Amino acid sequence: MIPRARYKRQETYRIFASEFSGSSLTEQKSEEYAPAFIISKIGAKVNRAMVCGVVENIERRDGDSGSSYNFAIRDPTGVIRLNIAPFQPELHPTAEEMLLKFDSGERFLILFVGKSRWFESEDGGVFTSLRVEECCVIERERYLSWLTSTADATLRRIDTYNKALEVGLDEGEMRAAKVPEDLIPGIIAARNHYQKVDTEEIKLGVLKAISLVVKGTDPVEESADSQEVDNPGMERIDDSHEINEQLGNAEPIDVILGILSSNGGDLVGYDDLVAACVSAGSSGEAAEDAIEHLRDVTMEISEPRFGFFSISS
Repeated sequence: MIPRARYKRQETYRIFASEFSGSSLTEQKSEEYAPAFIISKIGAKVNRAMVCGVVENIERRDGDSGSSYNFAIRDPTGVIRLNIAPFQPELHPTAEEMLLKFDSGERFLILFVGKSRWFESEDGGVFTSLRVEECCVIERERYLSWLTSTADATLRRIDTYNKALEVGLDEGEMRAAKVPEDLIPGIIAARNHYQKVDTEEIKLGVLKAISLVVKGTDPVEESADSQEVDNPGMERIDDSHEINEQLGNAEPIDVILGILSSNGGDLVGYDDLVAACVSAGSSGEAAEDAIEHLRDVTMEISEPRFGFFSISS
C-alpha cells in the first residue's frame, strides 16, 4: 500500500475582499487531500480564510443532491462570495436562519471561515470564492475588531512584499533579507505570476477599513451607501440615461439579452441587469422574473459565478 501524504492544517488568513477577489493565481497539487491555494498579488497563499461583512445576498438552491446556499457579503473594499454545499447539512440550519432574516429585509454582519475555491472560465479568467466551514452572525464590535486585525495583517503583507522586491526570487536571498518565512513561498509565486502590482491600491482598501473603525461608522449603513463592487474583469453598468437611450421601453428579456450579447463575453452582475431593465421601463419584479426565465427555462443565459451572468455558450 502506498502511504498517503500527510498535510498539516493550513493557516487561516484574515483578508479583505478586494485582495482575495482580485487574485488569479491558484495552486492545486495532484495528490489526494493536498490543500488548494489562491495566491494574492502580494503573496497571501490562502487555503483557509476568515472574512466578515454586511450581507448583500443569500440564495438557496434546491437540486437533486439537496440544498445549497450562496452568500455575498461586503466589507469596506468590495464583495466576497461564499457557498454552503448540499453535503454540508450541519450548516444548513444556520444558513436557513440567516436566509429568513435576509428575506425579512434585515441586513446584518456575518463572519465566515472557509476554504478557497475557484471557477476558471474558458478564456482563462479566475473567479474566486470560499466554501464555508463555519459561520455566524456577529455584532458591530466584533466586526470592527476583525477590520483592525485584517488591516494589520494586510499592511504586514504589503510591507513585506515591497521589501522583497529589493531581492531576487531565491528563498535564500529572501531569508537573508529577513523576509518572514511564512510569506516567502507566496511572494515568490506572486512575483512570478503577476506582471504589475499596485500596492498603493491595496493599501487604499486598508485605509477605508481603518477609517470606518476610527469614525465609528455603522457598517450596515456604510454598506448600503456603497455602489461599486470591486470585481476585476466584471462589467458594471452605471449610466441609466445611456441605457434608456439605447434600449427605450424594451421588454426585460430583450434588455438582458442585448446587454449580455454586446458585453464582449464579460460577466454582468444581477443587480446591474435588474437596474438596466428598470431604467428601460420595466419593474424590478419583471426583471427578476426575466432573469430566472432566461436562466432556468430557456437557458439562454448562464450563471458561471453566483450573481453574475453571461450568454450561454
